[in-house]
Amino acid sequence: MAQLESLAPRWIWWSARETAGYLVSRAVRPRACWDLGAVARLLHGITRDDAAAAWAAQHGLPDPPDADGSLNLLDLVGESGDDNAPVRSDGQLSRDWLRGRWRNDNDSVAQWAVLALSLYREQDIALRSLPDPRRVAGATPLAVLSATSESMAALLCIELESDGLAIDRGILEAYLVATIGERPVSEADEISTRRTRDQRVWDKFPGDPIDLRNPANVRDLLLRVGIDVPDTRAWRLEPYAADSPAVAALLAWRTAERIATTYGWSWSARDIGSDDRLRGVWGASEGAGRMTASAGLHNLPAELRPAVRPRMGRVLVRADLGQIEPRVLAAVSGDTALATAAQADDMYAPVAQALGSDRATAKIAVLAAMYGQTSGPAGEALKDMDRTFAVAMAFLRRAEECGRRGVDLRTHGGRLLRLSQLASALADAGGSDSAVAHGYGRFARNAVVQGAAAELFKAWAATVRAGLVGNSGRIVLCLHDELLVECADSESAGIVALLESALQSSAAWWCAGSGVRFVADISVVQSWADAK
Repeated sequence: MAQLESLAPRWIWWSARETAGYLVSRAVRPRACWDLGAVARLLHGITRDDAAAAWAAQHGLPDPPDADGSLNLLDLVGESGDDNAPVRSDGQLSRDWLRGRWRNDNDSVAQWAVLALSLYREQDIALRSLPDPRRVAGATPLAVLSATSESMAALLCIELESDGLAIDRGILEAYLVATIGERPVSEADEISTRRTRDQRVWDKFPGDPIDLRNPANVRDLLLRVGIDVPDTRAWRLEPYAADSPAVAALLAWRTAERIATTYGWSWSARDIGSDDRLRGVWGASEGAGRMTASAGLHNLPAELRPAVRPRMGRVLVRADLGQIEPRVLAAVSGDTALATAAQADDMYAPVAQALGSDRATAKIAVLAAMYGQTSGPAGEALKDMDRTFAVAMAFLRRAEECGRRGVDLRTHGGRLLRLSQLASALADAGGSDSAVAHGYGRFARNAVVQGAAAELFKAWAATVRAGLVGNSGRIVLCLHDELLVECADSESAGIVALLESALQSSAAWWCAGSGVRFVADISVVQSWADAK
C-alpha cells in the first residue's frame, strides 16, 4: 500500500464534523487529512475534539467551556480587547472566533488557517517525541501514523453518516409485522398491540397476568410452572425452553419486546431514510479508542441482518478480523511464545496445546487474562497462562497496576489513557476506595489491548478506503473488528483482494518485527445475514 502519510493532497482542519461534513455534502472526498481534534484526543487523552479543546490540551491550558455557541460571562474573561485576536490573553482561543468570527474577511480566514497550521506542527513534534515501540530505524514514528489513521477515521465517520447502510424495506417490514405486529396508527393501537404480545405469554402460565417487564414478577411467574431461578437472564432460561412452552413463549416475547422498543416502527421511521438507507451519528474514538455509532448500527440484532441488503447489482463484501485482541496482545506485549501461536489460523489451538488444555479452556484463559477475570474456571486457567506466556501476562499486570495507582498509560499507537484521574477520584473517596482502584485496574488491563486493536482496525479501514478510490465501493459499516463494503457485483473480487492486502500492509508497519500474523474472514454476500 501507499504509506498513510504519503497520501495527497492532505487537508488540515480543526474538526471533521465541521469541515468534512461540508465537503462530503458537496460530493468532495479528500484522499487524506489531518484532523486536529481527533489527533488531540489521541495525543492528550481528552474526550472532546472541538478546536477549543484541542488548542487548550496542546498548550497545557484548563479545559475550556463547551463550545455550544451560547454567550455567557466566560466570553468576557480573558478576551483580547479591541484587536479581537483569535487567541485570548489567557491563552485560550477566542470564543467569538470559535463561533465564526474568522469568516468575516479574508485576513481573518488566513489568521485562522495559520493558527491551525501552527497547531498541526506542534502536534507533529509532540507525536514524534513519543517512544516508538517498534524500534524500526528510519521509519515514520508509529504515533504519527496512528494520528493519520485517527484523522482518516474521523473523516470516514462523516462519510458513513452520509452514505448510510442499505436496508431492504420489504424484508424489514415483513419481519416487524411477524414479530411485533402491524405498524400502529395511533397510541391506542400501539397499546393494544403491546397487550396482544403480552397475552401470548400470559396464556402459557396459570394465574393472573403480571407485568412482564418486571424481573421480580417474572421470577414469580416462573415459579407457577415449577421453575426456580436466581434471576431471569436469557442464558439461564434457554435450557428450559425446549421442554417448556411457557419459557419458550417468554423468550420469544423478549425478542419481540426488544425489537418493538428499540428497532421497531418508530426506529425505522426515524433512522431509515426515504432512500432506504439506515443512518446514525458516528464517533471516531470513545473510551480506549473504538468507533461508535447511534441508531442501533452497532447493536443490530441478528434477526434484522437479512434486511441489510443492497439493491440489485450490488453486494456486500464483509471482512471480520479473526481473534484480533489475542493477536494484538501478542504483538504489543512482545511475547514470542504467543506470537508463535498467532501464526495459526485459529490461535487458540496452539495456545491450548501449550497450556495442556482443550480449546475452550484456552479461550477462557486468554480472554480472562485480557479482561482481568480471576474467578471460576478462569482462575485456574490463568495460572497456566502465567507459566506459558509470562511476558504477555507481565505486560497486562503492569497496565493493571498503573490503573490501580492512577498512572497514565499510552497504547501501542500512542493514545494517552488518562488514568491519573484516578488520583483525584481516590482523594475524593478518602484515598481508600479499593473498588474504584480495582475498576481502573481492570479498565487499564483491557484498554491497552482493546485500544491498540482499535488503532490497527482504523489503520486497516483507512487503507481500504484509500484503495477504493476509482470504483463504486464504499465502506458502509465499521463494527469493532468487522468491515462491510458495499460495491458493484463486478468489483467484488478486487475488493476481496484489497481487504486482505490492506490488512497485511497495515499490520506490517503497525507491529513491525513482532512476528504476529493477522487474519480475516472475507466473504461476498447479498445480505449481512449471509456472512458466516
